[in-house]
Amino acid sequence: MTYIVKPKNHHPLLERNELGLTRRDYEGAVSTLCAGCGHDSISSAIVEACFQLSIESYKVAKLSGIGCSSKAPAYFLNQSHGFNSVHGRMPSVATGAAMANHELLYLGVSGDGDSASIGIGQFIHCARRQVNMTYIVENNGTYGLTKGQFSATNDLESKSKYGDDNLFPSIDLPSMAIQLGASFVARGFSGDKDQLVPLLKAAIAHKGFSFLDIISPCVTFNNHNTSTKSYDYIREHNDSLAKPDFVPLGKEITANYEEGSSIEVPLHDGSLLSLEKLSEDYDPQDKISAIKSIQESQRDNKVTTGLLYVNPDAKDLKEILNVSDTPLNAMGSKDLCPGSEELSKINLSLK
Repeated sequence: MTYIVKPKNHHPLLERNELGLTRRDYEGAVSTLCAGCGHDSISSAIVEACFQLSIESYKVAKLSGIGCSSKAPAYFLNQSHGFNSVHGRMPSVATGAAMANHELLYLGVSGDGDSASIGIGQFIHCARRQVNMTYIVENNGTYGLTKGQFSATNDLESKSKYGDDNLFPSIDLPSMAIQLGASFVARGFSGDKDQLVPLLKAAIAHKGFSFLDIISPCVTFNNHNTSTKSYDYIREHNDSLAKPDFVPLGKEITANYEEGSSIEVPLHDGSLLSLEKLSEDYDPQDKISAIKSIQESQRDNKVTTGLLYVNPDAKDLKEILNVSDTPLNAMGSKDLCPGSEELSKINLSLK
């Protein structure tokens, strides 16, 4: 794969974060995606979220599968670790990496084909095991690399660019993630950065499996008038549940919401996710109402965006399995091998 490296020169007065870094320090290679692709907007939002959180890039591991979306990690955080897996296998690679070294921050970037078709089995188990990662699906409802076939997330009766009808109901990944036990589930729109950046920041800060389904229109194959994943359709049918505001630990809370119209969700590290509620009966900590809200929006031909569900008290995979606080990749043979006497006891117990 060929990458075009961006020039290092930049204006000396660019804004800097707590690490003394600018947004340019969080960028990657020049994108080779189509001009106007929603995936580039998501990469830009990730850059902004990491900049605002003052994340050290070398402490981040980016993982992806195959597809237009899986090229995206090359376009942000060029000083981080990265692994591009085979089609649909990113979740198992992320699980193994997280078990070997839980001190890294894991960002998984996938697509609707990569996660809802060939990789759906891996997605299911990554969610139910509560792997501590932020899992992003850049959802455009089409296979962009192979010229625009319907993906499993494309809506029933939506027409392709060539006039073909989609004959099958869509797979709704957020509903599935909630049912499987994911502890942070949100849906965003690549064209709404004001909503997307706080959601990304909260997902990164959350302990456990954070899932973001981001509608990201394919300008080449799925942005026509009869598509339900186009820019115009999403803007016209967006049913936003809340206006999110993420407040990191130690920062003053400046959100100004009317009495009774907001909800605050404390995260495990002391950060706060503050939500201006746009729906009176919306409770993001109620799993049943979250799924009901998604299904009601689908019935009404709406696209629900915002924080759909969160469980701030959930355990992640490390805690569930009681894994050592010392990362496995930092242990030596003396730490990992119990010795012949203990091995003999184990073997005898298995007879």
